[in-house]
Amino acid sequence: MTTTIKGAAAASRLGLGILLSAGLLAAPALAEGPAANDGTNATYWMQNAVEYKATTAALYALAKVRLDEALADPKWTAALEQGAGYESKPPAVILDVDETVLDNSLYQAWIVENNQYYSSKTWAPFVHTETSRPIPGSLDFIKYADSKGVAVFYVSNRKAPEEDPTRGNLKTLGYPIGESEDRVLLRGEKEEWTSDKGTRRAVVAEKYRVLLLLGDNLGDFVDHVDVTREERQKLYQDNMARWGREWIMLPNPSYGSWEGAAFGFNWGAPAEEKRRMKFDIMDDWKPAN
Repeated sequence: MTTTIKGAAAASRLGLGILLSAGLLAAPALAEGPAANDGTNATYWMQNAVEYKATTAALYALAKVRLDEALADPKWTAALEQGAGYESKPPAVILDVDETVLDNSLYQAWIVENNQYYSSKTWAPFVHTETSRPIPGSLDFIKYADSKGVAVFYVSNRKAPEEDPTRGNLKTLGYPIGESEDRVLLRGEKEEWTSDKGTRRAVVAEKYRVLLLLGDNLGDFVDHVDVTREERQKLYQDNMARWGREWIMLPNPSYGSWEGAAFGFNWGAPAEEKRRMKFDIMDDWKPAN
């Protein structure tokens, strides 16, 4: 009996295979998977990996150590825009906002899951929801700096119309944003405040001794970063002594000028073309034949 059943099942599978091969029976429909998106792993990592949380927490712990060192050394400054006589000025730190203080992976996940791309038409509505989350370690560091009498400035390339929801989001999460002066300096608040942040760093440096710069993108530390990969490498190397001391870089594998450098900042190119250019740049292992 068992042999007969097994034989019948095998014959059935064989017959099904013949019918499919002959095109006489339609193949069962396969569920369509998610579209390929270069940000999938990065977004998943930032939302779920303890390795990411441990990294940002460790970098902010380092920032507390460097802050204490800077407060004890009147000649210490992090700003290239710092002019003469800064030693007697009150201390301040400058932080970027997105992916440095606030986690916007909810927006990034929407991009990935819907096969979309960054656009101000969708980014601005997201900002107005005030649902960005704190980057692990950032709130503890900023409260520590504030407790030491250090002025905390947020220099972000969010646009000026987004200032109210940005301030609201920060304040709701417990970040000190200053009451006596504007310490949330966004792109376009003044005509000269372009996406290059040097003019805003200079505004802070005019009144304060800037102890630390914290960000997730090269442009949070120097200007004119939308250049070739070789020129970016030189900017990194020219400032080698500052990394981990006055300048602390947070990880952001989701987006940034590092990606644009791969395809000449032609953000409008098709996704497949931009991916191919990344492939062409990467060094890969070539196994022996």
